[in-house]
Amino acid sequence: MAKHDKNKSPELREKISILPDTPGVYMYFDAEGTVIYVGKAKNLKRRVSSYFNRTHDSLKTNLLVRAIADMKYIVVPTEQDALNLESSMIKEYQPRYNVLLKDDKSYPWIVVTNEHFPRVFMTRQKIKDGSKYFGPYTDVTMARTVLELIRELYPLRTCRHAITPEYIGRGKGRLCLEYHLKKCGGCCRGLVAEEEYRGYIDRIKQILRGETRELLEYLREEMQRLASELKFEEAQILKQKYQHLERYQAKSAIVSTTIEETDVFGIDDDDRDVYINYMHVRRGAVVRSVTLHYKRRLDESRSDLLLLAMNEISTQLDVRFSEVIVAEIPEMIPDGVTFTVPQRGDKSLLLKVSEKNARQNKIDALKHLEKRNPEERTMRVMERMKADFRLTELPRHIECFDNSNIQGTNPVASCVVFRDGKPSKKDYRHFNIKTVVGPDDFASMKEVLTRRYTRLMEEGEELPQLIVVDGGKGQLSAAVEALDEIGLRGRIAVVGIAKRLEEIFFPGDSVPLYINKNSESLRIVQHLRDEAHRFGITHHRNRRSKSQTVSELDSIKGVGEATRDALLKHFRSVKRIREATTDAIAEIVGPAKARLIKDALMQSNKKSDKEEK
Repeated sequence: MAKHDKNKSPELREKISILPDTPGVYMYFDAEGTVIYVGKAKNLKRRVSSYFNRTHDSLKTNLLVRAIADMKYIVVPTEQDALNLESSMIKEYQPRYNVLLKDDKSYPWIVVTNEHFPRVFMTRQKIKDGSKYFGPYTDVTMARTVLELIRELYPLRTCRHAITPEYIGRGKGRLCLEYHLKKCGGCCRGLVAEEEYRGYIDRIKQILRGETRELLEYLREEMQRLASELKFEEAQILKQKYQHLERYQAKSAIVSTTIEETDVFGIDDDDRDVYINYMHVRRGAVVRSVTLHYKRRLDESRSDLLLLAMNEISTQLDVRFSEVIVAEIPEMIPDGVTFTVPQRGDKSLLLKVSEKNARQNKIDALKHLEKRNPEERTMRVMERMKADFRLTELPRHIECFDNSNIQGTNPVASCVVFRDGKPSKKDYRHFNIKTVVGPDDFASMKEVLTRRYTRLMEEGEELPQLIVVDGGKGQLSAAVEALDEIGLRGRIAVVGIAKRLEEIFFPGDSVPLYINKNSESLRIVQHLRDEAHRFGITHHRNRRSKSQTVSELDSIKGVGEATRDALLKHFRSVKRIREATTDAIAEIVGPAKARLIKDALMQSNKKSDKEEK
């Protein structure tokens, strides 16, 4: 061991040196004896030693190691045991450096009670009394929809009486309103046999297990049988039940009829928040979907968080995994689980659906946060950008520059301004390139930055904390040179963003930075770059359009703006004015100007013909 180990007590160093090479769970304690981190390992010795034998890239991990005063470990037989134990210990101790699960919810179940005449209802408590529980349902509305369907299909009792053969025999039951509404068969008075009632329950269990296809087939066969026996009224009742069940099945998200049963985990994350969506697919339909939200405390990998989520889903939803579709296979494989990373086909589409759900949950959470506390989200984004772009202050004012020219004509540049990570369109500026001849992006960038910031300093205006130039090393070097010459090099940070791989270039550093594709910092810089490009292209098109449509009229002596605008408004283009008769032009501007304009345009046309020859 080295570096971090030098400051640790001899007792801790000795514990680390004799750790076993087996699966297990380790706990780190601070000087006060508080558990500050719980982790799992395939190999305890290798994993724990890795914390102390090097300096980590993450500041948070280095702070954790510095705070460790003692450690304990528990050896377990298998990796699965390590996963389960880690999860339960994190929940028990809530260590400050462990990932935090934000949605620890209690989901409802639909229970079929263990009685002579079972009841079916929704509950959030599981009691070990022999009753059968289905779910849990992550969507309460869906649970209620299922219950409504069941009650439409079958006349079940809702009362809490202990209806037994002895109770029925005593004749104490009273037929209630549910019976008269034909929503209960009157089992309290023995009006429905227990065997018949059990038949209802068997069909209900099929629905709750998602076996609607089999039940639909059964109902269809029964309808046909009753119709062949001329029992049309009974067949009509079954037809209504069949239609109810069909409508319910149509509400399920059918994704692929080729997939019998599988579980899917999709992940969307940034530096701080991780959203993991779980979907259970049975016979082509998504029958269960839930998204967990984690807060990163250290640099936990997606693999580690996936295993935590699987353990959480297994505990909360009483799920046993077999085949799991994921984007990447975790380091530790739970017992009896087969991971699949699909590249194409139905399983790949399933994974994309799950990832889309995770992404949408993240977007919704950000929107809620922004509505509740806009300043908090702004500060979080600004802090992230400050860290990513190595700044000394928050980049609350950012400016981005882009050059536009087509084959060297009408070179222009644009400057867009973002304040607190959002466009400030009233501060956008266009620049017509004045001193550069030809398509020289580097010289154009230098000219524009020199003009922009010389003027801001002369007028005493606020300077940005960050400048972004659209381009790689060349454009960045030109920007740095401009800031050097006007004395702002040390006062404003500047970076370049290359288009191809979204690399971020820093002055004096030949190695670009690749920011996480899901990072809000990169999204803001991309937005800046796209806005600068859009704004610049729009201005460039306007200039080209203007030069092409009015240059010939502007060059005619005696034709002013009012005359030009009147002609263009009437004829729509210079070409139509050239093709018009002198009398037609005279109706707009008078005979004298009409002859002047017609002669000038004819001379211009002859000159163009000679140049072409």
